[in-house]
Amino acid sequence: MQNRRGFLLTAVMGVVAMALVVGTVIADELLGALSKVDVEGKKITVIEKDTDKEVVVKITDDTVQVTKKKGEVVEGKVDLEKLAAGLKKAEDAGKKVNLKVTHEKGVASKIEFQKKKKAAQ
Repeated sequence: MQNRRGFLLTAVMGVVAMALVVGTVIADELLGALSKVDVEGKKITVIEKDTDKEVVVKITDDTVQVTKKKGEVVEGKVDLEKLAAGLKKAEDAGKKVNLKVTHEKGVASKIEFQKKKKAAQ
């Protein structure tokens, strides 16, 4: 009796682990530079890093924005107006806003800002 219970527990845990792995693999990650922010349409356009292809991603109320402030990771809602202002400021300074967007079927679930690492001197 104990043998069957152990086998069943192992089998169930294996199925749960596979479901978690497959669930995270389905979501795509997009690395690139932010090029446009459509506040009314709730969309952002990202230029993919290696292919220079423009990808339009929809932003929903469930989309999480991840930033690092003073060494701490801060998660919150995406403020498109703030994002548009930050993009304009970066473009005026001749810089790019690098992002990592986790999305599924063109709908973003998470946006992470990527900081450039300083070159060793």
